[in-house]
Amino acid sequence: MFEQIGAALAAAPKGRVRAPVRRQSRARGHCEAVFWCRTDRQQVQRILLAAKLYERNERQPGERSGPLGSVAIEILELFANLVNFKTGRLEPSIDTIMLKLRRSRDAIVRGLNNLRTHGFLDWLRRYEPTGNKGRGPQVQQTSNAYRLSLPERAKRFLGRLGMAPPLPDDHAQALAERVASIEEHRASLKLYERALFDVGDNPLGQALARLGKSIKQRESARQTESPSSSIINRRE
Repeated sequence: MFEQIGAALAAAPKGRVRAPVRRQSRARGHCEAVFWCRTDRQQVQRILLAAKLYERNERQPGERSGPLGSVAIEILELFANLVNFKTGRLEPSIDTIMLKLRRSRDAIVRGLNNLRTHGFLDWLRRYEPTGNKGRGPQVQQTSNAYRLSLPERAKRFLGRLGMAPPLPDDHAQALAERVASIEEHRASLKLYERALFDVGDNPLGQALARLGKSIKQRESARQTESPSSSIINRRE
């Protein structure tokens, strides 16, 4: 009997196995449109200069470094050379940063966290499909999407350099194209995906996504119900 039970369990279909991904991770290719922002070399250089001044001026007496640390400045310099000005795309892996700067993983992670804590950097965790068919992990963690920013508390160190430059003539057109691109991406999402897109990956967004998915499933069930069974139900 036990052998029969074991054989039955072995023959039973295995459920989908997921590789663990970090909390609040987003699907790569579905989250960057509203996160990355178009920039230019001048703006990136202002952010880098502000970070260096912030690091120097906020250093406490007797401390060897400021609130960011030298590795954080190195990371920001690297990112200034990697960012795509036209799209804002910036997605190096931790391994790439380690290789470029010849620093340990702990030092890189600490530098990234310092930049984020003080407002010079933000990121989205992301995952992507593994490509496995059937059994095995279906998704895996991939590199973060990063975005540079200039915090107000550091802008004061720039003086006149911290003032926003005049908008280019094509700014309105570029803004309209960006809005249209976002709306096009939003329209392509399924109902439950749109809830996460609009509200965010938080308890409310997840609840709305579950509600949207259940509505979609009920609609699909109604569409696949045969006409004969519908007639029988009405007679009953």
